[in-house]
Amino acid sequence: MEHPIWGPSPREGSAVRSWRDLAVASLRLLNPEDAHGVTLAALALGLGPTDRSPPDPVLAVNLAGLELANPIGLAAGFDKNAKAPRALLRAGFGFVECGTTTPRPQAGNPRPRLFRLSADRAVINRMGFNNAGLDAFAAGLHAPRGPGVVGANVGANKDSENRARDYALGLRRLWTLADYFTLNISSPNTPGLRDLQGKAALEDLLGLVGEARRDLAGRHGHRPIFLKIAPDLTEADVRDIVEVALAGGMDALIVGNTTLARPDNLSGAARGEAGGLSGAPLFAASTRVLGWARAMSGGRLALIGVGGVSSAADAYAKIRAGASAVQLYTALVYEGPALVARLKSDLAARLRADGFRSLASAVGAA
Repeated sequence: MEHPIWGPSPREGSAVRSWRDLAVASLRLLNPEDAHGVTLAALALGLGPTDRSPPDPVLAVNLAGLELANPIGLAAGFDKNAKAPRALLRAGFGFVECGTTTPRPQAGNPRPRLFRLSADRAVINRMGFNNAGLDAFAAGLHAPRGPGVVGANVGANKDSENRARDYALGLRRLWTLADYFTLNISSPNTPGLRDLQGKAALEDLLGLVGEARRDLAGRHGHRPIFLKIAPDLTEADVRDIVEVALAGGMDALIVGNTTLARPDNLSGAARGEAGGLSGAPLFAASTRVLGWARAMSGGRLALIGVGGVSSAADAYAKIRAGASAVQLYTALVYEGPALVARLKSDLAARLRADGFRSLASAVGAA
């Protein structure tokens, strides 16, 4: 997506702000996908902003064993090949999820495949897991990155003969390089991928992943594994997924991916494009599914809330619905990188105003 990292950090001077404003204006002249590539290249060169605000202890949280300085994460999709995790952490995120990566490189779907719906504060994409493959992803994670939590979002190749095995391959290749793993079984842009959310298919997948995990953990130590699910699921679907996830030893659910639904009130010219919808229109549906997952898991699974987070009020609603952390992406296209610092400050104020001494005590409070 377009220029989500360019823009001034809260403490930069006017000259730097002017330079960044010019960079943003230039990027707007490019196709969104090309602008995204330019942004990543700049980040990889160390040209991104730095959030120097001190960590607020009220925002610190333990997410499935991962100690986060704050609960604001960058969702998968921005840095598909792990080119700039260090720069993204410097921007103020509590954790960064890179990917989705697949065992073999693949080009994804034909362009154009990324569309802004500015009036709706939304985006439609049909990227199709375009990425450079596990070897390139591993090379990115090998680079020094400093402190912070970085996750690897893994998927299956479109033409794979054994998709479950692709996920296990991702774990085996990256186990010593990532802090956690997410199994992306819910992208709407790879035909048949969402079938892995069905009970029998998910049991088979988690059985194979579990074998790989036990072997790798025995040799290299534990890593949390998350499942990323769709916001289009029924209550019964969520019940089955929670049951299988708990039996399969998953540590958390990420709720959720982009949606195939098209709300009637969308007004953007691109609203009829095929692909997954993200951004503000996804907030209500994804938060509803999050609440189901919280109720059905009874707190036995950590939850990460994704979909339509663009303000502290949105993040707080996800947390009160049961999320220990949130992720965002589309909002950065419209709000810029200053959003991260603003979210942290405003969320801390909301927690204290409601009498919470820690973020953990607010989880599921609704």
